[in-house]
Amino acid sequence: ETVIKCKAAVAWEPNKPLVIEEIEVAPPQANEVRIKIVATSVCHTDLYHLLESMHPDGFPTVLGHEAAGIVESVGPGVTEYQPGDKVIPLFIAQCRECRFCKDQRTNQCEQAWRATDRPGVMAPPETRLTCKGKTLLQFVGTSTFSEYTVVNAMAVAKIDPAAPLDKVFLIGCGVSTGYGAAVNTAKVEPGSTCAVFGMGGVGLAAVMGCKNAGAKRIIAVDINPDKFEKAKVFGATDFVNPKDHDKPISQVLAEMTSGGVDFSLECTGKVEVMRSALESCIPGWGVSVVVGWTDLHDISTRPGQLIAGRKWTGSAFGGFKGRDAVPGLVKAYLDKKVKLDEFITHKLTLEQVNDAIEMMKSGKCIRTVLNVSPE
Repeated sequence: ETVIKCKAAVAWEPNKPLVIEEIEVAPPQANEVRIKIVATSVCHTDLYHLLESMHPDGFPTVLGHEAAGIVESVGPGVTEYQPGDKVIPLFIAQCRECRFCKDQRTNQCEQAWRATDRPGVMAPPETRLTCKGKTLLQFVGTSTFSEYTVVNAMAVAKIDPAAPLDKVFLIGCGVSTGYGAAVNTAKVEPGSTCAVFGMGGVGLAAVMGCKNAGAKRIIAVDINPDKFEKAKVFGATDFVNPKDHDKPISQVLAEMTSGGVDFSLECTGKVEVMRSALESCIPGWGVSVVVGWTDLHDISTRPGQLIAGRKWTGSAFGGFKGRDAVPGLVKAYLDKKVKLDEFITHKLTLEQVNDAIEMMKSGKCIRTVLNVSPE
């Protein structure tokens, strides 16, 4: 087993462009898998770590957690994966042994917490990546902005060899997160009315989940009107731009829906939008799901909103248990039950990762695929 030297995009410090460097990727140790990354993408959580949270203990790091690749080698004790397998790395592990993994109600996992339990760091203590003699943190245990990475075997999903990796990488975060928030967490019902806040990749996937669950009315909410045509493709029926109204968006939605929506999904990661999403729900049975990630501010509402019977809940990775569910999501794509191609608006290389970051910041893309290595 040898150290691999390869290219990676290194975030040396917060709020600075990533730097393409030659890094060393150590061989996989016990119960680890070394993966050649074929395709990856910038997700808002990468931007959040780099540009918003900016926690000094979280650097230097290699960002990236939405990806697909091919197993290059496996460490001792790994039997489930062989070199050549097509895989999707998971930022939430599934050990299958802990009390959470054994419970159908959640996709949380005690092993997974090791990847993110240090506030602001968003990386496990151990790493197989180094550059210029310095240790690089592995962002949420994955670090996919690299030609190679090493991931714990509990955090890898083996997928159909027929799957095109430059499409199914989306299942590694954005699409699963939004889609599952609708179908697993909200449990959207046939004939219901839904509102989705934020038409980025996650929000569009939530719209697709609402549609597949049989919602009859899906209201897309975004301050960027350019996003509304795209939302239609995934099943949105109505479009609301809060900037077009001089009253709170919750009031606008209540008037449109005789009292509020049955389900709302917040996909922006902004706490004031989370409040609006909750307060847009109908009293009695409205369910609001927090999907967008932030850890910088508290959320707030008046107790009466909840006493009236609304439910406020959250969702990570769409509630999917990764190793069990990801292969099925890939199959759903191959069977044309789930859209992926429509999310991809731009194609770049790993070297152009800073361009992809700029496009996401300005809302010019939905998802930009970074083609890292040929399949």
